[in-house]
Amino acid sequence: MRLIPRTMSTQHPDNARVPEWARSEVIEGEDEIIEAFIAYNTYGVHEVMWDAEGKDVDTHVVRKLLSSYPDYFKEHVLGKDIFLTYRLPNPKVEGADRKVFAETMESIPITYDLAEKFYGKGVTVPVFEVILPMTTDHLELIGVAKYYEKAVAGEDEIELYDGIKVKDLVGEIYPKSIEVIPLVEDRDSLQNVDKIVGEYWKVIRPKYVRVFLARSDPAMNYGMVSAVLSVKIALSKLYKLSESLNVPIYPIIGVGSLPFRGHLSPENYERTLKEYRGIYTFTIQSAFKYDYDLEKARNAINNINSSKIEPAEKLSEYEENVLRKITILYTQHYQPIIESLAKMINDVSVLLPRRRARKLHIGLFGYSRNTGKVTLPRAISFVGSLYSVGIPPEIIGVSSLDKLNEEEWDIFNRNYIYFKYDLERSARFFNWDSLDLIKTIWNIEQDVIKKLENNAKYIEEVLGVKVGGNDYESRKHGLLSSLFLLSFKEKIYQESKKYIYEMALIRKSLG
Repeated sequence: MRLIPRTMSTQHPDNARVPEWARSEVIEGEDEIIEAFIAYNTYGVHEVMWDAEGKDVDTHVVRKLLSSYPDYFKEHVLGKDIFLTYRLPNPKVEGADRKVFAETMESIPITYDLAEKFYGKGVTVPVFEVILPMTTDHLELIGVAKYYEKAVAGEDEIELYDGIKVKDLVGEIYPKSIEVIPLVEDRDSLQNVDKIVGEYWKVIRPKYVRVFLARSDPAMNYGMVSAVLSVKIALSKLYKLSESLNVPIYPIIGVGSLPFRGHLSPENYERTLKEYRGIYTFTIQSAFKYDYDLEKARNAINNINSSKIEPAEKLSEYEENVLRKITILYTQHYQPIIESLAKMINDVSVLLPRRRARKLHIGLFGYSRNTGKVTLPRAISFVGSLYSVGIPPEIIGVSSLDKLNEEEWDIFNRNYIYFKYDLERSARFFNWDSLDLIKTIWNIEQDVIKKLENNAKYIEEVLGVKVGGNDYESRKHGLLSSLFLLSFKEKIYQESKKYIYEMALIRKSLG
């Protein structure tokens, strides 16, 4: 059996600090090749996600890695000891990038030929997995697997003319098949992930399945609590599916440093491992790598790599139904507030520093992240915007939990272990003074301000968690958020950007 990676370095641009090796504040092009090598060699991750979703990507990455760092890759065989995994655009959703999907798939056989020259014949397949974002249906996964098998690997048997085949011109195409990893991002798909994976397995029959569970986008769309509980339902269903099919299933989770996006940081990784039992692979995003001391980040990754994998919590049908009910209740409270704050979020998001050359999710060349009736920026910018105005998104919707009875509350607490801790770490950045300021600047209705106040008061009075910190860092963050809002009101945007950046340094994450 192959090594299942415990850590996956990604290109998520949530870092406040710019790494010293980067040639500009925006990491792109050749710097991403350097970044991949540093992820393996310096940080010790098992896997690098090479991202063609929402951004331009260099499909010659394997050639550049092997030729630039031959000594390292002779000792660490790509595809056996360490791994490179492509994230594709979803051609069903990202219409303008359908040919990018095709181009990325076509590059996989090139990596095979390069590795054969570098390592020798039959030693390794350097790229054999792809991640399909926004998966909602098993047919999407089957389509990707069959597309590669028939339209890429199968084209070597196409006859060109008079008995001459494609393979006579370009050689045989390997690998003959690839493994597809569904990235499941919406609440309904997370809560029914067993149907997606089970139906895919029945057709393709892989020896094992890796399943990527999102945390950031579900939190943005449905609220933090809904995202956590949806992942817990997904893990339980995958555990049961693995048992019923007698097929290993290895979940991946996409987690950032702040509580809203999963709370995996060099300071909190032990709690995150306990919170998400059953997860085999954790994403190591940019803030984890670049906003903390190198040695602390490296030690945390090493400890995650060597940690024991605990089985997921197997939920009863009744427990699943209770958790599903809570996610619906929470979303009903969360979404109307976000819809009312959407203009503010979008206005602030354009002032956040760019850390990666990603395409905007609007207009012709992208797709929009829709929450309810509004369009929002990507999750990192969404989170960064709310923190910048002094309203951590973790608190929005929490007062809905007041409707739970005692039994439901017990089930909730058993399944979201570090709920209060996540609130403690985020609520200290709440700025009470922000409420009047945002009301004035964006003409936000008093009813929405009242809902934000009620959430904050519920956290303090019922849950016993302090809202607005007393320590130096949180007080400074609160002061900076007030200064940001005042500078924004006066349209002194250079000052606004400076305050946003200083707040991100305090949080050790952009968003």
